[in-house]
Amino acid sequence: MVLSFLVFLALLLLGMPVVFAIGMGGLLFFLGQPGLQLTMPVQLALSETQNFSLLAIPTFILASNLMNELGITRRLLTFAHTLTGFLQGGLAQVSVLLGFLMGGVSGSAIADATMQARLLGPEMVRKGYPAGLVAALQGFSGLLAVAIPPSIGLILYGSIGQVSIGQLFAGGIGVGVLLATAYMATVALLARRRGYAPERPRPPGAPELWRAFRESFLAVLFPFLLLFSLRFGVFVPSEVGAAAVVYALLVGLVYRELSWERVVRAFAHSVRDVGMVALLIAMAAVLGYGMKWEMVPQKVSAFFLEAIQDPQVGLALILLALLLLGTILDSTVMIILLTPILVPAARALGLDLVHFGVLMVLTCAVGLLTPPVGLSMYSVCSVMGCSIGAYVREGWPFLLATLLVLVLAFLFPGIVLFLPRLLF
Repeated sequence: MVLSFLVFLALLLLGMPVVFAIGMGGLLFFLGQPGLQLTMPVQLALSETQNFSLLAIPTFILASNLMNELGITRRLLTFAHTLTGFLQGGLAQVSVLLGFLMGGVSGSAIADATMQARLLGPEMVRKGYPAGLVAALQGFSGLLAVAIPPSIGLILYGSIGQVSIGQLFAGGIGVGVLLATAYMATVALLARRRGYAPERPRPPGAPELWRAFRESFLAVLFPFLLLFSLRFGVFVPSEVGAAAVVYALLVGLVYRELSWERVVRAFAHSVRDVGMVALLIAMAAVLGYGMKWEMVPQKVSAFFLEAIQDPQVGLALILLALLLLGTILDSTVMIILLTPILVPAARALGLDLVHFGVLMVLTCAVGLLTPPVGLSMYSVCSVMGCSIGAYVREGWPFLLATLLVLVLAFLFPGIVLFLPRLLF
C-alpha cells in the first residue's frame, strides 16, 4: 500500500492528471497481490459509480447549472448590490455577499469563484482594485459554496461516511455565515485603509430593498427548502437533488428565462462536471479497496486511540494534516480518499461526525486557494490575468480570516452543531 501511495504522489509531481494517478496507484496494488483477481479493479470502479446514495451529486450539479443558466445569478447580484453597495469598498462587499448567496445555488467553490471573477472582476479593476486583490477576493468568496448547502463536498463526505446529509447541510450554514462575516470585516478594513469608495451614496429605501428581495426570493429560498425537505422527510438525500432540478425549472419558468437553448447548455455543462466527479469516485474505489484490504482505517483508528487520549488534540492534528495535504491534493480527491479512513478514526475518538465532517470538508477546500496546486487560485488568476505572486500578496488577509473561522469552529462546536441540533 505504501508503494501505491508513493507511485500516486510521484505521478502527480510528474504532471499526470490526478484521476489517472489514483487509478495507476490502485492498479499497482492489485499487481502486487497475487491472491487478488485483476478483474477486480474494473468491477470495483463500475460498482462504486452505481452507489445509490451518490445519486444526489449529478442531480444537484444539474440543478445548479440550470439555475445559473436561468437568470438566478443576475438577480442575486442585484440583491447583493442593493444590500451592501452603500458600504465602503461596496463592490468588494457585493462580491462576498454574492459568494454567500451563490453558495446556495452551485455547491462548487471553483465554479463560483470563476463565475464571480468574470462577472465582477473587470468592473472592480476599472474602479481601482488591484487585479491580485480581485482574484483573491473572488477565490475566497467562492469558498463559501463549500459550507452553504448544497455543498458537493458535504454530499460526498455524507454519502461515503454514512453521515446525515441534512445535518451536514445545517451545520455548514453556521460556518458559512461566520466566514462571510469574516470576509466582509476584512474587506471593510482594507477599504478603509486604501480608500475604496462605496457604490451608492446611501442605504437602499424600503421599496427598493423589497423589490430586489422579491426578484431574488426563489433563489434565496433554495437552501432552506433543501434543509426543511430533508428534515421533515419529504425527500431522502438521493431524491432531493431531483426535486431541486424540478425547482430550478419552475424558477426559470416563473422568471420567464426558460428556453430549450439554456436547458441544453445546462445539460452539456452537467455532463462534463458529473463525468469528472464520477471518474474520480470510480478510480478512488480501486485505491480505496487496497486501503481496506490492508486495514488502514482500523490501523489509523488504533493509532489515535493509543497515542492520543484527548479527542480535541486528535481533531487538531487531523485538521493540520489536511491543511498541509491540501496544498498538493485537490479537495474532492482528499474527501473521496480520506473519508473512509478518517470517519472510523473520528468515531473511535468520540468526535461528533457532523462537526468533524464540516471542519474536514472546509479544511480540505482551503487547499483550493493555496499554492502550489490550488485549482481555484489558478482559475481566478487566469481570469484576472494576474500572477500567483500578486495573488498571494493580496490574498493573505483572507487566508488568515479563513483560518480564524476554522479555529473558532474547532474551539466552539456549537457554531456548527447549533442548527443540526435545533432542526434534527
